[in-house]
Amino acid sequence: MGCRGIYVTGHTACLAHLEQAGLNAYLDTLHPGADIDHRGTHIEAHRLNQILDKLRDTTGQPNLGDARFDGAAFSGYARFGRVTFTGQTSFRRATFSRYAWFDGVTFTGDALFGGVTFTGDARFDRAAFTGDAVFVGVAFSGDARFDRAAFTGNAVFVGVAFSGDALFGGARFEAASRLGPLVCGGTVDLSGAVFGVPVMVEVAAAQVLLLRTRWESTAALRLRYAEVDLAGAVLEYPVTLAAEPTPFPDAPEDWADELASAGPGVRISSVSGVDAAHLTLIDVDLTSCRFAGAVHLDQLRIDGRTTFDRPPAGWHRRGPLPVRWSRRRVLAEEQHWRAAVTGGAGPGPGLAATSWRPGPHHPGLTRTPGPETIAALYRQLRKALEDGKNEPGAADFYYGECEMRRHDTTGTARAERWLLAVYWAVSGYGLRASRALAWLGAAMAATVVALMLWGIPADDPKPTTAGRQVETGRQLALTTDRFEKALRVVINSTVFRSSGQNLTTTGTYTEMTSRFTEPVLLTLAVLAVRARVKR
Repeated sequence: MGCRGIYVTGHTACLAHLEQAGLNAYLDTLHPGADIDHRGTHIEAHRLNQILDKLRDTTGQPNLGDARFDGAAFSGYARFGRVTFTGQTSFRRATFSRYAWFDGVTFTGDALFGGVTFTGDARFDRAAFTGDAVFVGVAFSGDARFDRAAFTGNAVFVGVAFSGDALFGGARFEAASRLGPLVCGGTVDLSGAVFGVPVMVEVAAAQVLLLRTRWESTAALRLRYAEVDLAGAVLEYPVTLAAEPTPFPDAPEDWADELASAGPGVRISSVSGVDAAHLTLIDVDLTSCRFAGAVHLDQLRIDGRTTFDRPPAGWHRRGPLPVRWSRRRVLAEEQHWRAAVTGGAGPGPGLAATSWRPGPHHPGLTRTPGPETIAALYRQLRKALEDGKNEPGAADFYYGECEMRRHDTTGTARAERWLLAVYWAVSGYGLRASRALAWLGAAMAATVVALMLWGIPADDPKPTTAGRQVETGRQLALTTDRFEKALRVVINSTVFRSSGQNLTTTGTYTEMTSRFTEPVLLTLAVLAVRARVKR
């Protein structure tokens, strides 16, 4: 690297090439608050320590004025811990070959890190950026930590690539209107961070943690690839979280092939503890999302191509009979509870598609949300989908709510559970037209058989239709048999009409029963179809 270097009493020189006398002369010119210029300089760790020692003020911490490290190459550990930069600071196109330590640093002026390469880990924990913090086109090969950093001015993170984790836990962004686009091969952790103004966050990462993140104004989160945990986030204003289908402009995503293998979709793992009244989710995967503990779920906005989990596929045995689970949207909490009840295997890569998916506390039922809690979740989300005019999705959640009430032995009375069991058996809670039509067909067939055997009098005169044929003059008689009479009674009963047939006492009661049950089954079938096609 060329040596534009340091200014030493009228001439420039590289630190690495200075004679000891020249180095001492240069160091003697330094004092707290001095401006320094090390552009294009190779700076070894011990030389950096010598410079910073000369800049210490009465507090014992280094104090610099304007600092220019453009194009500098730092070998070894670069420790700027607790340094105060009172002027403008520039590290543009600098390279750090190993560890870069900026813990507790104060940047009073603008801090410019455009095009910097951090080969090792970089730490900016508790750093204070009073002016603008500009990280444009920066490459972090290791982990980057900004825990509890304070960005009072604008924080610009554009085209930044993290090979490791990007940790912003507890950071405060007072004036940042945009964060990203960031590309991270690991985790972007914004847990406990505070955003004070309306902000656009653009992140492509394997995981995004928003635990207890506080949004003091509106926010729009555009994410790719990530699994997102929103547990405990505080939303004071509307926040929209959406999956971004196309790469971000100017984002260095070409190196992140391992992310692309998972697809660009966004998966939400938890909204527990969130007040969902201000939350909108668009085009996200809620297959594994835990909703228990969230409030105002009935006001949650769910738009776009949002997916939920499904019951196990295929056939299984219930007693001597083979059965299969009804296809519908289910919540992760129901998956976890059913897996705990059935005593299935714990989480693992070999979990069969025909099994319910266990939860984090499997197989403990005391820490797994039970039917009463899950029914309340279904009820609130059903209203949210109804308000969003998603009637078919709301119908699935009504089914889930009734299922949980039917299995709730503590909060649902036995008579109500029995009634729900009958409702489930005959029509799938009014949502399974095929089941209601099957029962209707069986009821009509049983009624026909009963009327043929016991309902129609044996000595009932047979009605005849008589007429004279012109050609032969013979009389024509048509006789209605017992099956036709029984079928006519059943058809009339299905539409609440009396057949007008002369029936026995048994036949009369059979007709009365069919006039009640069969129209109800027909109505349930019609309502089930309506629930699936209504918009």
